[in-house]
This record gives sequence, structure tokens and C-alpha cells, in this order.
Amino acid sequence: MLPNLNLNSLSDQQGGAKKMITGGRSFVSSPPAFSNDAKRLLVCTGNTVSVFSTATGLQTCELEGHEAEVTSVIVVPASTPASKVLCYCWTASLDGKVKYWDFSCPELMKTIDVRLPIRSMVIPGFLRQTSEPSGKLPDLLAYVCTEDRTKEQPNAVWMQIQKCNLTKSRLNPGNTLAKSRGLSNIMISPSGKCIGIYQKRKLRIWESPEKDSEHAGLKKLSLHHTKSFTAMAFHPTERTVAAGDDSGRILIWRGVGRRTFSDSNKLNNDDLNMEDEDRPGVRDDDDADSCTTWHWHSAQVNVLFFSSDGAYLYSGGKEGVLVVWQLDTGKKKFLPRIGSPLLYFTSSPDPSLSCISCADNQIHLLRMPSMESLRSISGIKLPSSQMEICKGLGKGVVFNHAAGLVAVPTENYRVQFYSLLDDREISEIQIYERNHHPGDEITVKVNLVSISPDGSTMSTVETRLAEEGIGGLVTLKFWECDYQSKQCSLSTVIYEPHREAEISSVAFRPTSHMAVTSSYGGDFKVWVKRTETAPNDQTRKKTAWTCHAVGSYKKKPMTAAAFSGDGTVLAVAAEIVITLWDPDRNTMLGVLGDSIERITALSFVGKSQYLVSAARGSNPRLIVWCLSSLCVSWSYRMDAEAIACSVDNSTFAVLVPTRMPKQKDPPEAKCKQQPSESTNTEGLILLFNVENPVPLSTWFVNKAKGGRLSFLSSSPNTNVDIEEAKEADEILAYVNGAHEFVLFDPRGKQESNISLPRRKYVNAEETERVGYASIYGELPEFSLKRDATPFQTMPSDKTWKTIFSGPSHSLPPLTKLLSDFLESTLEKRTTAVE
Repeated sequence: MLPNLNLNSLSDQQGGAKKMITGGRSFVSSPPAFSNDAKRLLVCTGNTVSVFSTATGLQTCELEGHEAEVTSVIVVPASTPASKVLCYCWTASLDGKVKYWDFSCPELMKTIDVRLPIRSMVIPGFLRQTSEPSGKLPDLLAYVCTEDRTKEQPNAVWMQIQKCNLTKSRLNPGNTLAKSRGLSNIMISPSGKCIGIYQKRKLRIWESPEKDSEHAGLKKLSLHHTKSFTAMAFHPTERTVAAGDDSGRILIWRGVGRRTFSDSNKLNNDDLNMEDEDRPGVRDDDDADSCTTWHWHSAQVNVLFFSSDGAYLYSGGKEGVLVVWQLDTGKKKFLPRIGSPLLYFTSSPDPSLSCISCADNQIHLLRMPSMESLRSISGIKLPSSQMEICKGLGKGVVFNHAAGLVAVPTENYRVQFYSLLDDREISEIQIYERNHHPGDEITVKVNLVSISPDGSTMSTVETRLAEEGIGGLVTLKFWECDYQSKQCSLSTVIYEPHREAEISSVAFRPTSHMAVTSSYGGDFKVWVKRTETAPNDQTRKKTAWTCHAVGSYKKKPMTAAAFSGDGTVLAVAAEIVITLWDPDRNTMLGVLGDSIERITALSFVGKSQYLVSAARGSNPRLIVWCLSSLCVSWSYRMDAEAIACSVDNSTFAVLVPTRMPKQKDPPEAKCKQQPSESTNTEGLILLFNVENPVPLSTWFVNKAKGGRLSFLSSSPNTNVDIEEAKEADEILAYVNGAHEFVLFDPRGKQESNISLPRRKYVNAEETERVGYASIYGELPEFSLKRDATPFQTMPSDKTWKTIFSGPSHSLPPLTKLLSDFLESTLEKRTTAVE
């Protein structure tokens, strides 16, 4: 029986650091929430809630305790101005629990077990702030949308909205507001008086009485439409409801609930018997005075939100544009080029600060009402359904062993550099100029991204798709990377490096600036980096990559390539055989075997004399080759999704997708971030010693389809030399198909003393700005020392043009400008002091 070690058994050592680090979770699975002072933003991230500083965009702490995905976070509002420092919140999760936190510590205060997965939650009592006549606060009630599976139909998920008494820690199942399939998240009005949901072509709205109790009934109404709804919002002061549909239209109902929610004694017969012509745009017998339709969006509307004064309506969707509508006139203005579809719009207690959540796992903080982007909170980019990546090993995300980074190809033809240990974006570069245009046909696909072992060079391969068989183009680019300045500069662009054939792989030599590209056209090319000095400026150096050699083997497609650890041997797969080359002389050293299926991946195991190859197809095979004897050492009939070889040791890991029975493990090992059929594949990670076919360890993982593996240095340094990085202990990184990742010690805590560093959080305490600085920012410092340089006798035109230049809100006050202005107009004289 194979030895089995679950990821969750990698617990903390004796008073030491964690033996497992998880990350890469979605920041946009649920709407975030601002703290009362707007200095912190609480974001649902998988099974935890991450707290970020709005001033820096960095994480300050984390709320850990839920056992499944957190779906709602609600901050307890401050009842008085003196209690602005109140730092309490409620969270709900798919584990069926509601928790009460003090997120300033952070500390868990209370837990309520609902015993049903919670999809969304609202608490109207926070917005009403009512009290009993005796001065006693009433019970705090929450409305939760839960999942329920019946025994008759275990695969059918029924959604139901129920009341939950947070004060008495119990659910009231006898008072169910709605039960059906496909209900949306619960929406709540700013006054807390109304809640609503949308289901297909119907809006369902409830109004609670002034004194809502655990068993009190709620009045309800419905609004209908011919299209399916995708978003809704309540006006802060009026009986107005807005909703967006899947065609991009926005419907605004005014006077909603005039008959249903109002006291019938206060209405006359004319109000109760309004004719259809008196209610323009209202369908059937819907309880509304009028309905107006606006249409600008080309696809479904995801975001709808009224401004705090009710004068404007914000909308957004797939176009990546935030639209601001003036409610009375219908006029609009835009915040364009956000770069990704919008999901949520969240306002803060500070009217000058809001945020938008985007589908690319970014949250942008905005200064209102100018909608200026202040900063962004970026998670790892999620897999894109629009971006086409070639199938096979080595495609998708790639790793930087020395720095502990991962490079992620994203939408809009960018590459994101992400730190796995810090769980934070380092930088992002544009490899092909293109703005976000939903609906446009994909004309360019990014085939490959590769990074050199020392991390100083990156290569990308793009393919411009042919239109009607004309205009196809393959482009190879080399980039110079500087992680300290967070920049990558384009060094070399090579068009059609293998004529019209596509490139199958790119590999860098560990010991020098050399790279090899293999192509399906039947050849491979060796590229070297050359540095030239500019003739006009001897201090300026220019680098370029040039072709050093070309090789082929019987005109067979070259499907994979890899360098040995010392860089002396180059292995290139020629479809079903492996050819060995001297990269400096470009001479063939030998040929290995042959495989039944096409070889898709090659990798040398550390400093050993072994090479691992993977072939995928109807008869997949994992083969370990001994280079000293040029024969097979051992093999498995195994469909390997990814292979990772140790840089220094004689071990390697293999990711194998397979359908395994579900394990009853804690959720840390099985992240649940927007599962899909393509990525929710069970799998195994097998750790081998190259000389032994029996696995050393086995781990069960989720979402193995599209997953990647790599060994990383346990002491990453962006400036470390590659030879020094090899000497450090290694940890194993697994990135699944949803771009969630796990870092752990592959040898177990009995055999290793590796200590994974803990996550670093920034200090949330910051100096509060008051007065002028709180509105316009800090003024520049002015030196009191007089300049010793002589002044001009008459003011120049330049002085008059620049002294008052710039926008008025950024100019210093007149008291600061007066002395400089007078000095510029007076003649300076020197006097001797006796």
C-alpha cells in the first residue's frame, strides 16, 4: 500500500512556523464591507475574512474560524459619533455558521450554528436603530438565504429565506419567506425597511413592520419583466427600485408598494383604482406608479447602486465601465478602461471613498465623486475562459524558484507576477497592447510564458490568428525583469522564429544566458543573449537575443525541451523519441528509446543522471531515463498533468488527475473557489525518489485539471544567485486549476527542519488627517532658509506662469505663496552687518 499523507496533517511544529501555507483565494466571491472609520476593508477570501488597509492596500489581519467559504460580512455600524472605533462584524458561511468578531484584535466573540449552508445574510436592525419603550434593545434579527437538499432529490438544491435570531442564537424555520430554486442573494434597502431578491423574470420584495419580531409577518409584492434579472437596488429615501437584466437594460420603478405597503385607511379610492394609462411602463397589476427603461450596456448588468443622496445611480457589467446616471434627467458619465467586468459596488461611511470589485480578482478604491482610482487590492488572477492557452505541460502559470514567485498569464494579454509566500501581487506587465473590449473576437492568443532560473529574463510567445487563412503570425519576445523596481522591459522581438510553425516549448539554460525554442515544424533553435555598448554613450548598454544554432531530427515535430542542472546537456523531444545535444557545439550526443504517445514534457532531476518524460494520449506514460546507460530506469502508465523536479535533490513530484471518492477532510486542503466542471477534478500528488518507483508520499488534491507543481526555495530572495538558491532547502508549491495554491514541506516534519515563514501583516494604525490635509492632502514642506543664489531684478515670464499654475485645490494657501511672490518681484540687495 502506498504511503499516504494528507495536506491537513502538515500542522504547526512545536512552537514553530506553519508547515503549510494556503493562498490564491478569490477576493470577489462576495461583496466586501468597510469599517466605520473607512480605514479598513473586510474582504471574503475563501474560508477566512481578510482585513486590508484602505490607505496602503495591504493586509492587516485575518479572521480565521470558518470551515467553508465565507459568503457574507456585515460590519456593526457605530450608533454615536464617539463610537466610530467600533470594530465588530458578523460573518456567514457555507459551513452553516454565523460568527461574531472583534476584527481589531482579531478575536471570535460568538458562534451560531444554523446547520444549513448560508448563501447570503442581511441584518435590517443595524439600519433602523430602534429600541423598546423601556429602553431595552430588541432582539437582533437576520435574514439568511440557506441551501436545503431533500432526500427525494439529493442533487436538487432548494434555496429558502428564513429569520435567524442572533440574540438568542436560533433559527426560526417556521417563518420561511421564500423557498425555490435559483434565488439570488438577499438585497436590503439603505433604511433597512425592505429586503428583496430576484428570480428569473420576477422581483420579490418584502417590507417588515416598524417593530420586527421573530414571528412577525412581512408584507410582500412582486414586479415582473420579460427578461431575466441580474441585479437590483433600493433607493435610499424614496419608494424606487432599480433592476438590471441580462440584455443590458435598466428598469426603474417609482412609487413601489404604494398600495401593498401603505395603510389602506390613508388612501382614497382614486389611488387604489389607478388605470393602466396612469402607470406608464408598469406591467399587469404590479404595484408601482411608473416604470422607466434605460439601455446603454451591451451585456448583462451586474452592478446597481444608488448614491447616498439618491440623486445618482451607478451601474456596471461586462464592458468594464462604471456608468453614473443622473436619476432625474437620465444623463450619464463614465469611468472607462477599468479592464475587467464589474461585479460589486460598495460605498463606505466616508462619502469620499468607495470601491468596485472586478472579475479579474481586483478591488479598486475610488475617490468620490470624481471616481479617481486611489489604489487597488489585487489577488492572483483567476483563470480566464476567453484567453486561449495551448494544451499540454508547461503551459499556463510558471514559477520562479529563487524568488518564490509565480507568473500568471491574464486577460488583456498581461502577465502578473505574484508572491506565493506573501500572497500578494508584485507587478503586472502588458505583453500585447489591447484594451478590454467584451464581445470582440479573440485575434491573438498567448501560447507560452517562461522564466529563466535566476528570474532575470522572461520569454513570451504570441500567435496572431489568421483571418480566412491569411495573416497568421507567431512572435517570440524576451523581457528583462527587475523585481526591485517591479518592472519588465522588452529586450527583443522575433517574428516568425520558426517560419509559420507554432512554438511548443521554451527552456532556459541554468548556467548562462541561453534559451532554446522547439517547434512543431520539425526544428529547434538555440538563442543567446548579447550585450552591446551604444556608440554615442559608452555607459549605455543594449541587450539582444540572437540565434546561435538550429537543430532537427528526421524532420519530426519537436514537442518539448529541457536543460540539465549543470547546463551541459540539452534534451529535445522529437515526437516519440528524446534527442540529447551539446548546446555549445550543437552536436547530437544520443537518442533515448521511443515512446508510444507524443512526449509533452521533459525535466532533469536535480544534479542526478536521470531524466523524466511524460507522454499524454490514449496510452499515457511516465518514464524515468538513466542517462549513463541511455535506457529506461522505470516507468508508469500514468497521465501526468504536471511534473516538478527538485533543483538540488534527487526527488520529483507528479500531479495526476483522477476521479477519487470525496474525502472527509477539513476545507484547508480543498479550497472551494467558484468550482466548475473543467477544474473541479480530483487528483493525486506523488513524490518519488528518482531511483525508486515506490512513491515516498501521496497527497489528495482538488481541481487538478490545469494544476501546476514546482519546488521553491524556502528562503526566497529576488536578488539571490542561482547557485546559492540551490543550496537552500526546498518546499513544494501546488497551484490548482482555479489558481489557489498550497505551499508545504514535501518531506514531512519528522525528516525536515524547514520552517515556512508566517504571513507578514502591516500595522493598521495610521496618523489621522484633519482640516486642510483631510481634504486636499499634505502640503509640501517649505524651507525657512533663504536661497543664497542671486535673484533676478525683474520677474521673468516663467515665474509668473508657474507660481499660480495647477488646479486650485492643489495650490498652497495664500499665506504660503505671499512671501515667494513678493521676493520674486523685489530686487535683492546685500548689506554688511557690523
